[in-house]
Amino acid sequence: MFAYVKGTLEYKESSSIVVEAGGIGYRIFTSVSTINSVGQIGTKVKIFTHYYVREDLVALYGFHTPEELGMFEMLISVSGVGPKAAVSLASTLSPSKFALAVVSQDIKSLTKAQGVGAKVAQRIILELKDKISKEQLTDNTFGCTNSDLQGVSDCAMSEAVSALMVLGYGSFEASSSVNRVYADGMSVEETIMKALKALSK
Repeated sequence: MFAYVKGTLEYKESSSIVVEAGGIGYRIFTSVSTINSVGQIGTKVKIFTHYYVREDLVALYGFHTPEELGMFEMLISVSGVGPKAAVSLASTLSPSKFALAVVSQDIKSLTKAQGVGAKVAQRIILELKDKISKEQLTDNTFGCTNSDLQGVSDCAMSEAVSALMVLGYGSFEASSSVNRVYADGMSVEETIMKALKALSK
């Protein structure tokens, strides 16, 4: 419903901010990282938002970057993961470090977030790794049907770029990162992990 809210930052609290836009004050629940990076009271801000509606809760969640919003939206798509747990993870891990934890099955990093236990972390890894494989782009510009060595390499690069895009990165950013780290013979998973490490620096 709301793609973003652009206006004046009026309040900053422990778990939310208030942005005034068009004479209306929007209370936006958000992560610690967004609260810390959004700026001082009275400055102009642009917050990328998600309008969350359930039977027992209607709230506006928002983040300073599209990548952080993408991370939040991926997390709430996982069964058993609500917005509070998603915000907690966004407060603990940057989007690139979160994505790296998922593809490397790093349960320990995920459970550092308050309210996220081992079982929830395992479910996040299981469902999001599966989602990445299902949502990879079908229109591969590298030609993944090729059987020669070059075709195999190009296919791995294409799948890695697609996976990064599913994780919320733009096509240019994903392609540039994969091109920087890829070497002949690298698997798709290895390519993704190296690209994510490069993006997190």
